Amino acid sequence: MTDAGLRYGRASLGLSFGVQGVAFALLVTRIPAIQDQYGISDALLPVFLAAVPILAGAGSVATEKAVARVRPGVVLRWAQPLVLLALLGVGAGREMWHAAVALGVFGLSVGALDASMNMLGVSLQRAYGRSIMLGFHAAYSLGGIAGASLAWVGARYDLSLLASYLPVVAVLLPAALAGSRWYTEGKRPEEDDGSGPGTTGGVLSFKLLLPLCLVMSFAYIGDSTVSNWSAKYLQDVLGSSEQLATVPYNVYMVTTLLGRAVGDLGVRRFGAVAVVRGGSLLAAGGFAVVAAAPGAWVGMLGFTMLGFGLCVIVPQTFAAAGRLFPGNSDAAVARLNTFNYVGFLVGSPLVGALGDAWSYRGAMLVPMVLVLATLVYARSFGPDPARYGGGHERARTADVG
Repeated sequence: MTDAGLRYGRASLGLSFGVQGVAFALLVTRIPAIQDQYGISDALLPVFLAAVPILAGAGSVATEKAVARVRPGVVLRWAQPLVLLALLGVGAGREMWHAAVALGVFGLSVGALDASMNMLGVSLQRAYGRSIMLGFHAAYSLGGIAGASLAWVGARYDLSLLASYLPVVAVLLPAALAGSRWYTEGKRPEEDDGSGPGTTGGVLSFKLLLPLCLVMSFAYIGDSTVSNWSAKYLQDVLGSSEQLATVPYNVYMVTTLLGRAVGDLGVRRFGAVAVVRGGSLLAAGGFAVVAAAPGAWVGMLGFTMLGFGLCVIVPQTFAAAGRLFPGNSDAAVARLNTFNYVGFLVGSPLVGALGDAWSYRGAMLVPMVLVLATLVYARSFGPDPARYGGGHERARTADVG
């Protein structure tokens, strides 16, 4: 693989992450409008919302099987257009079964998309010989901010879902298809059979992968807590205005972008273990500040800390799976990817149930403890000494950008 090929592959994959961020944000930030358009009751809405991550998990499992026959780039090339067309289908439908079908396709294709994107990201990072995974997830965060902003415009001017989604899909779909021409895998020939020294090779042991699966779930429990409960917490518990209550999630998204934009530099300088430990401590501190906050502005500080802390954990978890199973990284990533949906499914109901039964301040301590548990598994993020020669990742190939 030439240096130019790797650079093109990295840029095209970054575009794919960004497009996915836009699409997902456009869906989740317009949930009230979707509910109104289809007449979905409050009692039925959780069923629709839970179906998406469940089907995404199924899509991720199916991708693990598919990449035994076709390359991840092929899966990604078809999954991304399906996600965008499903989003358009959500906006275009009128009957409730239309919404069910469109959201079902969205969920299945998102699972395949998430898994295949991260498979390619892990293989490219291996070829680069240094951390680049956080940069891909920064592109996702940037896309999420753009998508949320477009959704705000649609809501502000009372645009229909179809009018909001159609122009975006019309631009992003051809861009994604054009970019898919340069999808590249960076797997090194000597690692194809996973026979390198000090590795687990091609044998995928769930026992060895389990610590990373738990970390992935814990991170997404924290993330879903912020996305689903930050506004309610600020308004109902800390007494903020309705306008101010919308700010924490935006701040969280921006800090996630900033943290991921510089996170690869931190991994190269200090190593993945130190970065994950630091992120876990900062995120746990953020939850503690939120739980103890006397007012809205201190609560905002806590949510800001959460963004900077949580943002590094998920990308490094995927990267760690690739290092742990260099000869079977695609299957490891696909299996690990299902646990982000587990965390998403568990997090919001868990905090809501604890908040109703106990207190929302107390409920914030549960994701804090779970994020702290990441420290127990931090060594799972370390590079293989035989391949990386010590505690820090370092380049084994020429610097290709």
